[in-house]
Amino acid sequence: MATLEDIGVSALINLFGAFLFLIAFAVLRIQPINDRVYFPKWYLSGDRHSPRRSDGNLVGKFVNLNFKTYFTFLNWMPQAMKMSESDIIRHAGFDSAVFLRIYTLGLKIFVPAMVLALAVLVPVNVSSGTLFFLKKELVVSDIDKLSISNVQPESSKFFFHIGVEYLFTLWACFMLYREYNTVALMRLQYLASQRRRPEQFTVVVRNVPDMPGHSVPDTVDQFFKTNHPEHYLCHQAVYNANKYAKLVKQRQRLQDWYDYYVLKHQRNPHKKPTCRTGFLGLWGKKVDSIEYYQQQIKDFDHTMSLERQKVLKDSKLMLPVAFVSFDSRWGAAVCAQTQQSKNPTLWLTSSAPEPRDIYWQNLSIPFISLTIRKLIIGVSVFALVFFYMIPIAFVQSLANLQGLDRVAPFLRPVTRLDFVKSFLQGFLPGLALKIFLWILPTVLLIMSKIEGYIALSTLERRAAAKYYYFMLVNVFLGSIIAGTAFEQLDSFLHQSPTQIPRTIGVSIPMKATFFITYIMVDGWAGIAGEILRLKPLVIFHLKNMFIVKTDRDRERAMDPGFVDFKETLPSLQLYFLLGIVYAVVTPILLPFICVFFAFAYLVYRHQIINVYNQQYESCGAFWPHVHGRIIASLLISQLLLMGLLTSKKAVNSTPLLIILPILTLSFHKYCKHRFEPAFGKYPLEDAMAKDKLEKETEPELNMKADLADAYLHPIFLSFDEELDEEDERHEKETREVRVDKHETQSSSPVTELGTPSHHHHHEVYNPSSPSSHYASAYEQYEYHYETHRYGEEHGGYRYNN
Repeated sequence: MATLEDIGVSALINLFGAFLFLIAFAVLRIQPINDRVYFPKWYLSGDRHSPRRSDGNLVGKFVNLNFKTYFTFLNWMPQAMKMSESDIIRHAGFDSAVFLRIYTLGLKIFVPAMVLALAVLVPVNVSSGTLFFLKKELVVSDIDKLSISNVQPESSKFFFHIGVEYLFTLWACFMLYREYNTVALMRLQYLASQRRRPEQFTVVVRNVPDMPGHSVPDTVDQFFKTNHPEHYLCHQAVYNANKYAKLVKQRQRLQDWYDYYVLKHQRNPHKKPTCRTGFLGLWGKKVDSIEYYQQQIKDFDHTMSLERQKVLKDSKLMLPVAFVSFDSRWGAAVCAQTQQSKNPTLWLTSSAPEPRDIYWQNLSIPFISLTIRKLIIGVSVFALVFFYMIPIAFVQSLANLQGLDRVAPFLRPVTRLDFVKSFLQGFLPGLALKIFLWILPTVLLIMSKIEGYIALSTLERRAAAKYYYFMLVNVFLGSIIAGTAFEQLDSFLHQSPTQIPRTIGVSIPMKATFFITYIMVDGWAGIAGEILRLKPLVIFHLKNMFIVKTDRDRERAMDPGFVDFKETLPSLQLYFLLGIVYAVVTPILLPFICVFFAFAYLVYRHQIINVYNQQYESCGAFWPHVHGRIIASLLISQLLLMGLLTSKKAVNSTPLLIILPILTLSFHKYCKHRFEPAFGKYPLEDAMAKDKLEKETEPELNMKADLADAYLHPIFLSFDEELDEEDERHEKETREVRVDKHETQSSSPVTELGTPSHHHHHEVYNPSSPSSHYASAYEQYEYHYETHRYGEEHGGYRYNN
């Protein structure tokens, strides 16, 4: 087993590796050629247009020639700490600021706990010396001598551990309460201070009933005119447009070929590019490529216009879903938080996500199938957590020569080569596991999509929950108890439930060295690798060499990334679990946890300020999940400590812990009722105050025009904008190519023929940006919306001005 010396050597190696990453980052970030890789946030916001350190000469445009800056390579750390939390909210969004508070919460909980545990428990553990007398019978490490394992059975010293557990739980709950209260107030203040946004006035209505003789738009319009006559404004009904979506994707491919040949002609103006019209361009008539694809696009646009009109006229393509907008926040909040019908399964309303947060494809899922989908996915997640090693074992079996011989006997002469044999048996087994763990978050996200959630933020939170369960069972419990998760499940089923905490508790102290190593490798070196951004750096320069031709291309080549909540949050919660469980059992682990939280806070603060560009804004909706899983970690630590003390025959002291889980659950229940509603509902008091203030300052506000196109699907907006850009290009007779023609620059009301009108309205702030909202327009393409205004007739399926 690892000794203190081994842990020290490992710590030095990981610290040295992290330091090398930081040195490489500090040097790379000050090079003008890498400026768009390490500061993309400022380029996307328009605050930066060129590298600040770029000199006038040729070399200075690529390499930083100011050698004084190389001696201040760590100045990024104080720079990352300069921006206040309120400035971060304005600069990067509320989600980013709340995400950083998770790291500060970890420091607030574990730093005082570390001081107390090291000052009280470590001397108590060392002074017992039980393992000294058992070292001939057991394999004992120096770490174990600092843990509770070193206390002899039936010792009265266990009262110290129970006392520290009480103090730690009380301190953790106190900090959780303060942080929950602070974040809830921050969220309400953020909502109150926001500019007008479409989601503040809109609710999504699902499971609209089928009324004989009435279309879905007419049914929705009549229902809300009757039941919300004072505040109902308009609605946008949902249309299924699968065939149209396929045409959009096909047109995108034609547009890509057209752009390619125009760029090719720009590089060599004296030679016009040509192509053949046959299969894959291998045969057929040779034609001018630019003229050919220009005509193809023109014909395709006509086909798409016909298909659009067909979609609008076919009542069978209407879906029982609508986005309903009101003239006040109060009206929308009342509708979202009340039951609309005597039948609780009809007219289901909820607050609409912001437009860029919508996962459009799930809007068509029938309400009746949602429960079935969730049940199936629940069973699938359980199977994935406990049986995930079966496919991995199958893949790894192919790495054995015997397995390969059975599957592919013709490869036998190759597999008998020494270097091939070594590669197959020494590399492939680990690679199979690594690939599985790499694709696991994506698989869990797909499973969450199947469940039917309509917001990307909700999908990521559900995927994060599944990933946390996987890590809890296969990383935490799987590392403590030998064997696969299935073997653990089998052993748990064949013993009394009261024995499970004892079984796990006995093994916890012996695995402290493994988790210390895990924290150093995954936490310290992993976070340092995050700031280096090696993969985006390489990809950006490859694109810059072979693809980028214009400034617009260069902007698209930047990959700012974002805080990936579905992966980051479960990892964070695992660190909380390790710190809470080992705070009393093996306190020497806490310094490593504290270093992780401090270092990660610094790195992510820098990334959020300079790099990340979030896809959506959920206003901190993930905080209740973070709070709940920290509470679950407290409960797990208390139960495992009870099991561990039971194995130590601490009959007199163990019963004192029974009250602790009850108090923890009571605290969680109180917080859930006290704070959680603020993360799911908009207070009517705040909504009314905001509406009154707005009416006093802007009495002539026209909300109908502002909300008309807020929830139109991106693919229709993209197509319309693209047609406008084509017209402008031909009018100016220019050959400039814009690869991102499918990005929508502004939303416009749509006319009867599907052409956007040019009466733009800017009163409602739409946070959707081209890079985040419309980048996936051709993947999330299922539906179309028709706007129906309050007080207008709806005789046909058309867009209303």
